[in-house]
Amino acid sequence: MIHFDHKAYLNTLTTRPGVYQMYDMEGRLLYVGKAKNLRNRVGSYFRARGLTDKTLALVGRIADIQVTVTTTEVDALLLEHNLIKSYQPPYNILLRDDKSYPYIFLSSEDKFPRIALHRGTKRRKGTYFGPYPSAGAVRDSLHFLQKIFKVRQCEDSYFRNRSRPCLQYQIDRCSGPCVGLVSETAYGQQVENTSLFLRGKSQELMTRLADDMEQAARGLDYETAAQYRDQLVQLQHVQASQGIEGVSGDLDILASVTSHGRACVQVLFVRGARVLGSRTYYPPLKLQENAAQVLGAFIPQFYLGGAHTVPTEIIVNVEPESKDVLASALAVQAGRQVRVAHRVRESRAKWLKLALQTAETNLAAHLADRQTVLGRLQALQDALGLAQLPERVECFDISHSSGEATVASCVVFDQHGPRKSDYRRFNIKGVAPGDDYAAMRQALERRYKRLSDSEASMPDILFVDGGQGQVSQALSVLKNFQVSGVEVIGIAKGVTRKAGLETLVHGSTGKAQTLPSDHQALHLIQQVRDEAHRFAITGHRGRRDKARQRSVLEEIPGVGSNRRRLLLRHFGSAEGVKNASVDELKKIAGISKTLAQQIYDYLHTGN
Repeated sequence: MIHFDHKAYLNTLTTRPGVYQMYDMEGRLLYVGKAKNLRNRVGSYFRARGLTDKTLALVGRIADIQVTVTTTEVDALLLEHNLIKSYQPPYNILLRDDKSYPYIFLSSEDKFPRIALHRGTKRRKGTYFGPYPSAGAVRDSLHFLQKIFKVRQCEDSYFRNRSRPCLQYQIDRCSGPCVGLVSETAYGQQVENTSLFLRGKSQELMTRLADDMEQAARGLDYETAAQYRDQLVQLQHVQASQGIEGVSGDLDILASVTSHGRACVQVLFVRGARVLGSRTYYPPLKLQENAAQVLGAFIPQFYLGGAHTVPTEIIVNVEPESKDVLASALAVQAGRQVRVAHRVRESRAKWLKLALQTAETNLAAHLADRQTVLGRLQALQDALGLAQLPERVECFDISHSSGEATVASCVVFDQHGPRKSDYRRFNIKGVAPGDDYAAMRQALERRYKRLSDSEASMPDILFVDGGQGQVSQALSVLKNFQVSGVEVIGIAKGVTRKAGLETLVHGSTGKAQTLPSDHQALHLIQQVRDEAHRFAITGHRGRRDKARQRSVLEEIPGVGSNRRRLLLRHFGSAEGVKNASVDELKKIAGISKTLAQQIYDYLHTGN
């Protein structure tokens, strides 16, 4: 095997911007990247530490690197996009989206223009509005426009051969231009109103309709005035339900999230200050990229090359790599200035939050998808050397704040993903604060005593958050309850406590095992462990907050709600009651000298 001499190569590499292409020994293209400084960027792949496992795997296959020097970083970005699109290197994030987006087409060469859904090459003369995220979104818009403006949507061949109005005219969805039931001037006005609406100029349109309504009323044409009134009402309703207050123009909102080896990008389309819909993408991660890196790879592939119309503004939840370069490249594509922003306020911030929540929800659903879970369970079976596919796994975790309000959680996953109806929490009592081993043992005993007594389903794999000590507790509990056939695995975080560097401790052999950070089995283990941690800490916080809100007076024997109310009203607070003497306490109506002494003793000695 020929080793790539990166030191000698870097000594001769230029510091100018450009594109680098990495090849393996057989001349296959592995990865394409761009750089503002080629020497610094390529050299970063060969540093001694800080590289992910996937990046190390890429570097280990490099036999040759070729570069193309460009004048600017923007030129490098454009060239990188073309190379990725042409060759689809295995280590690049690839956007698999060959779908042609639909538009609304309004013809301009017809005497009576037609409005219709359009997908594909824009050959005919007219105006194309969009793109829309789906054909359903287009049809919804066309249905609304048909009701309010009555512009024809029929095919030209159908339109030319009509001798009487069709059903659309009879149900008041068309003005009947095919048989001369509307003048060219009146029809043209409705076409212009349709164009104003689709261009997002709703305020101008509503002002025009209001003027036309008043003019018709002054001319005693109340029927026409009523038609304008109805159009105004429907437009106001649409503006109230779909508009974004304070937003004008066209913009896309992109939210990127990553979790457990998967990524999701949610795109929210806003045209003419109206939300047209959204699309969800799951670009596969190649080198353990974070959300910003995903966006940096996603945006060029999504917009460059004319695949999607570039809006005037793109709002993102995290700043993508080379944001300014991206904006410049998009401006070249669009022929105008394009803004890429990630710090927004007011209405834009609300919609960005919505897109981010949608991305998180969709990614969680994607991870819980049955096929995804089955694939990961199969990978887990292979990784652990199990004879059968695990059908049920459980994971335990402990949460507390310096020993206060300790709570243990048990979460359950099966072949359908999280089985939340089987989740359990255990309030830990009677153990020394901070003794996680004793807390884990108590939770396991309560869980498996109940399962043993009820003959309920036992897990195939029992995960415990921790190392050999927690594994020993689990093995001891299972032995005491004579539970067999359960594989016990400890999830130790390691000294760095970084995701992807976990060590698995096998209860059956005591051996430690590590999995590659991109292994599907490890992603499932991380997902189960993180869910157990989330469930435990939620329970701990609830128990802690409840305990802190509880008054110490509620724990004193013989002091009910009425006496507590009298004490608090007289002394002002529980601390005031504690600072009071026995003589002061017995002055309160209903509190005898004996009870006053009991209250004093309890508050000062705890009994």
